[in-house]
Amino acid sequence: MKRTLPIAPEAWLFIVPVVILAGLALLLQWYIAAIVLSAATVFLLNFFRDPARKGSERHIDVLSPADGTVVQIRDVPEGETWNRLTRQVSIFMSVFDVHVNRAPITGTIVHYRYNAGKKIAAFSEKSSTENEQNLVVIEGSHATVAFKMIAGLLARRIVFDKKEGDHVVRGERLGMIKFGSRVDLFLPPDAEIKVKMRDKTKVGLTVIAELKAQS
Repeated sequence: MKRTLPIAPEAWLFIVPVVILAGLALLLQWYIAAIVLSAATVFLLNFFRDPARKGSERHIDVLSPADGTVVQIRDVPEGETWNRLTRQVSIFMSVFDVHVNRAPITGTIVHYRYNAGKKIAAFSEKSSTENEQNLVVIEGSHATVAFKMIAGLLARRIVFDKKEGDHVVRGERLGMIKFGSRVDLFLPPDAEIKVKMRDKTKVGLTVIAELKAQS
């Protein structure tokens, strides 16, 4: 039996009004408007899809927190984002990617900070520091990692479903960014990056990095 593709609950606030307007346009025989609104419904259903994902369960693997394209891999100064997190991997999420974000490792959220900001295009490097964003730091039994959910040019709102002190499991749904965005992942200096520039990533599936095994 074929399973229905899950839709993120945040979708219905957008989808229901569009469906109602499409039906009204059809009743009034405004066919062009009905076609446009029907196309918008299909777009929204695609944008807000939330497929079940189950990736690597190895404790040293850091899974991708987002669907998208790797647009930056770099070293950052000590303490710029969080103590001992000096490696950054940035993922640009287009409107065609899954926009649900998931936990890269299992652990406890030890820090959460939200900052309002600008609406610079998410693929721009400046968006990492100047756009609306939040910072999430997860402390696992093996290592600490952090990531930023960054709103893009078209993004309306960052949705985050957790709080400081919550325990999260690798691949668990944490929230989403509506309509175009970027996620920056910050890793320890000894993490081995497993992706390259322009690689495509799948949230909860792609291994972004491997943490150094502890004895």
